[in-house]
Amino acid sequence: MDKDQMYMELAVKEALKAKAIGEVPIGAVIVLNDEVIGAGYNLRETDQRSIAHAEMIAIDEACRRTGSWRLEDATMYVTLEPCPMCAGAIVLSRVKRVVYGASDPKGGCAGTLMNLLDESRFNHQSEVTRGVLEEECGRLLSDFFRELREKKKALKASSKNLQ
Repeated sequence: MDKDQMYMELAVKEALKAKAIGEVPIGAVIVLNDEVIGAGYNLRETDQRSIAHAEMIAIDEACRRTGSWRLEDATMYVTLEPCPMCAGAIVLSRVKRVVYGASDPKGGCAGTLMNLLDESRFNHQSEVTRGVLEEECGRLLSDFFRELREKKKALKASSKNLQ
């Protein structure tokens, strides 16, 4: 197994933590010199904070652990392609490389809708590797949303039967 797959598996473990508490299962880890310096999973619903994305939490932890806002030699592994906010934070924290699992056709800003990570007008660009453990990462999300729809449908049906 190569390092990208190994670290993406750690990001998947973070995503499973989100799923366990009813959050959208997205996880991220940041690696520097073969050491995980930051990790996070989606906490948007739990914390009721729009910025509580896995990437933002991982960046915050990595900056605190390194004592610097510059993550110039670090690699971020994330299960879903970063959104515009997270892509911006990645650029601003100067992450060297981003590896993601599943593409995001509705909000992906690392190559799907646009690539903010390789925008030459910014003062920093990040190398992007797509599709690492893509099937597993995509399945986590599709299963989560399918189960959510089924629960809503069952709830609607049970409330209809009570009337």
